[in-house]
Parts: sequence; structure tokens; C-alpha cells
Amino acid sequence: MAWGSPTKERRVLKAGHSSIAVTLPKPWAEAMNLRAGDLVVFDQNDDGTLFLRPAAATAGTAPGAPYVVEAHSVESPGFLERLVVGAYRVGHDSIEIRTTVALAPERLEELHQAARKLLGVSVVAQEPNRVLIQSFIDPSKYELPQLVQRMKMILVASIEESEELLKNGGRSRRLTSLAEETNRVLALLVRQLFLSSRDWSLARRIGSPDPRRLLEWRVVVHALEELGGLVGEIARELHEHPAEPGGADPDLAALLAELKNRLKCIVDALMHPSLQGAAEAYSESGHLAELAREAARRLKGPARKSGVLPATVAVQRGAACLSRLSEVALDRAVSEGNATILVPT
Repeated sequence: MAWGSPTKERRVLKAGHSSIAVTLPKPWAEAMNLRAGDLVVFDQNDDGTLFLRPAAATAGTAPGAPYVVEAHSVESPGFLERLVVGAYRVGHDSIEIRTTVALAPERLEELHQAARKLLGVSVVAQEPNRVLIQSFIDPSKYELPQLVQRMKMILVASIEESEELLKNGGRSRRLTSLAEETNRVLALLVRQLFLSSRDWSLARRIGSPDPRRLLEWRVVVHALEELGGLVGEIARELHEHPAEPGGADPDLAALLAELKNRLKCIVDALMHPSLQGAAEAYSESGHLAELAREAARRLKGPARKSGVLPATVAVQRGAACLSRLSEVALDRAVSEGNATILVPT
């Protein structure tokens, strides 16, 4: 897919005694972060056209250069884990922690735990005052549409777990694993967006042929991140505060089923742009929010003391996330065609 300004002609210039040259468009060179002396790669197609891209060495930081954290000591629980996750999300392959005081066993375990929670990440070196964590992810192997589909599958499984908790009560053994998988995929999605924003050739390879679409993907990922938190909250509430035996709330059961169906439809509309499908998804997500709002108002007695009320409110907030996703689906459908929807009055 072509992008940018319309095709323009450029005059071939003489460069030296026997060479000729063509200048590069300034907006493209700036977008690619090209400077004088950088290398570019040409690929010649069979029809005589040339494909031009920056050489790999010019994109981003030097390969293998670690992100180094130097500190006197680290005592705050959770800080190192969040630091590692943050460095991973913004695209660092190597993360090195150095301290002047030996790391406590709890902090070392925290670093190992952080590595286990990220896809393709391991602790590769450990000393009393130094830990090196390495990511072995090849970003070109993880396409944005595939990751969004994977995220949909995890969220659907989490909603189904909530349906089971609501129906039969008891406690769930899958909540922790589902939450961890949600966080892994979300972290990788964010990482892919950061890397793509610095390397537009990567953006094309992983599913964003027009680099400007990365703004849309950012909205999608943010909405999925918020929705993942809400779906997890629903399951936790029903797990920790089950309803009385035989007291499964029929309104919440219907809302969960609708939330699951709307999520499937909206992701399908995102992956396969259709104006009709996007319009229906937009309308239905708004309807779901209203249904959840009314269901919360009707709750009385024991149901308000169980996890049913906060779960119902979370469904309402989840419907707002679906509305944002459906807006992106509408934008994509409009940008890819000239279809018209006749809306009955």
C-alpha cells in the first residue's frame, strides 16, 4: 500500500565525474531518522523499480547495547520488576542492573519473576552486584493482527471463567495463569508498537503497511489493556465474593455472554474492515453499556454484597472500551472504501 504524498518527479543530478544522484524527500529521511553518512539499501525489482530502505545498522541504538541501571541499592518491592517490564515494553533487548551493595535474595527473585512474566526473556547472568536480563524476541515474527487475535482469545477465556464462577460458585484455579498471559501479550503488543514507531519497515512487516496506522493500533492496544484489567476484575470479584448458592444473577449472566459476543464481533470488524459490521458493533457496544447500567440499578439485597455489583459495573466500563474499539473499526472501514450505510429513521 502506498502512503505519503502523491508521486512526484525528481531530477537526476550529476555527482562527481562519473556518478549521478537523486535526492531523498526530506519528510521521508526525517521519518527514517537518516543523517548524512548513514547507509541505505536498494533492492531491484524485475520491473526495474527500486525498493529503498535504511540499513539495519542505522535504525535505533547499536545492536546488543544494554539498558544499564546503576543504583546504590534497591529496596522497594516491585520497583525492579516494573523497571524490567518498562524497559522491555519500550524495546530494549538487554537490561543490566548494577548496584554497589549486593542485591537481597528477595530482589533477585523479583528479577527472575519479572523475566518469567515476559515472552522470550531470561536472566542470562547473575552476580551479587549485577544481573543481566536478555530478550530473545524477533519482532518481525509477531504481527500486530495476530497478537490482537491472541488477546481476544485470552479475554474470551477469562469471561468464560467468570461465567463458570457465576453459575457454579467455588474458586477458580485459572485466574492467575490467565492474568499472566494477558500481561505477557499486552507487554509484547506495546513493545511492537514502540519498535515500529522507530522502524517503519518493521511496521509494514508486522501488519501496518501505512505507518500512520500505528496511531490506530495504539488506541486498540490501550483499549485492550483497559479491557483486560476489567475482565480480570470481574473474575476476581466473583472468585473472592461469590453469590449465595442458587443466587446466580441472570442479568449478569446475560451481560457476560453479550460482552463476549461483542468482543468477538468487534475484533473481527477490526481485522476485516466492513462499514456495516463496524456500524453494528458500534451500536451494540453502546446498547451493552446501557443494559449494564440498568442491571446495576436493579440489584438489591445479598446481590449488592457479593461480587455481582462490582462485576456488573466492570461490564459497563468494559462496554466503553468496546465502543472505542468499534470507533477504530469504523475509521478503518471508512478509509478503505466508499460503502454507504442506509440508517433507518
